[in-house]
Amino acid sequence: MSGPHPITRGLSLVPLWLVPLWQALRDRFSLREDKAADDAIDRDLRAGVEMRGTNLWVLMFAILIASVGLNVNSTAVIIGAMLISPLMGPILGIGYGVGVLDIALLRRSLKNLGIAVGIALATSTLYFLISPLNAADSELLARTTPTIWDVLIALCGGFAGIIGVTRREKTNIIPGVAIATALMPPLCTAGYGLAHARWDFMAGAIFLFAINCVFIAFSSAVVVRAFHLQQTRYVDATMATRVRRYMLAVVLCTLLPSAYFAYQMVQYEMFRARARDFVSAEFDHGQLHVAQSDIFPDRRQIEVTLIGDYIAPARTAEIESRMAASGLAGARLVLHQARDNGVDVTQLKTSLLTDLYARNQQALEEKDKVIAELLAHQTQLTLGRKRLNDMALELSALYPQLWDIVVTEGDAPRDPALPEAASVLVVNARSNAVVSGPERRKIRHWLSVRAPQAQSLLVIRR
Repeated sequence: MSGPHPITRGLSLVPLWLVPLWQALRDRFSLREDKAADDAIDRDLRAGVEMRGTNLWVLMFAILIASVGLNVNSTAVIIGAMLISPLMGPILGIGYGVGVLDIALLRRSLKNLGIAVGIALATSTLYFLISPLNAADSELLARTTPTIWDVLIALCGGFAGIIGVTRREKTNIIPGVAIATALMPPLCTAGYGLAHARWDFMAGAIFLFAINCVFIAFSSAVVVRAFHLQQTRYVDATMATRVRRYMLAVVLCTLLPSAYFAYQMVQYEMFRARARDFVSAEFDHGQLHVAQSDIFPDRRQIEVTLIGDYIAPARTAEIESRMAASGLAGARLVLHQARDNGVDVTQLKTSLLTDLYARNQQALEEKDKVIAELLAHQTQLTLGRKRLNDMALELSALYPQLWDIVVTEGDAPRDPALPEAASVLVVNARSNAVVSGPERRKIRHWLSVRAPQAQSLLVIRR
């Protein structure tokens, strides 16, 4: 009997008619075409493990940048810090050490990662001790509650990172993984917790950093084993099994708490959604309105501040009895409301609208006044320009030898000898012949009669 088809060897469960499709998919998704040589991968990964010299200085500067970004709640600054962080080297080194069963490399990677974490914590703690900004903003709070989704991000990031390292052509995969997995911000958040004695912040941030490290290293080890890179030979053959068991135990110890936190977060969000729907359905109608509602999923408590009709205790008990049907069994409802019926919501709305209308009317009247003043000023300017144009036309008719006549009016110089409100009338004209002194005096006299409140200045050029 002949042996199996060469293509289907090892794939006995695949029907023969699917073999071409399987081969096409295998070729399409193959990672071996542009894979670097094993010795080049080994050299690059071992070189990135060490945390000394340049790497330590870059790490400290990156930690300071990330701490400032968290302190001022700037996402762009935090992303910049993650791009220059050298923390990925030791983490990938741990995964590579486990994958090729190199205990010496594994110990060296763990040692360098510990040094990096210690320096990062010391740097961020020192910054937050001297920083005048002590508030915990959203960017910082986001690194205190890790969940199963952080595990998924770290796992996918580790797969992408180790695949990028094993390529002949280096790409921007590693910086992208550093941004996605966010290795720097948790360490800075832990430094904030240490500086301000917020142990809950510190514990959550350290756990998030541990999730990233463990699952990036785990996915790296999986890819290294899948590529069948050369393994280190051991005198004690049981060491390989022990390393794998330790790795699996660490993964499980990290995975289970994050799964619990994710389940808890989903439960909290479901409680909030149900509580909002319940409050809207029970209270916000007619003469009863919700002024404020606060939902506390951890205490399973709903606090509602009401305005309008007073709800008696009997009706409150009736409303509470319907909470279980809305998925809020065991929740506590706390109502804050006035004791009397004196609050008339319609009257309150009318009063607010009346006050708003009065303020709008006042603002409109002020705007109308300003517009009227501007229109009056514009009218004066238009009339003034018409008067000056008429004077130029009259002067041209009285003295035909003058042409290109321009009459303008401006403010008088600050001279104590002149009236304070006096203005200057400037006449610019050209003449084909010399204008004699008597004719100039006649023109000035005409100007003084035509504009008695202005000082006249006559300029005639040939």
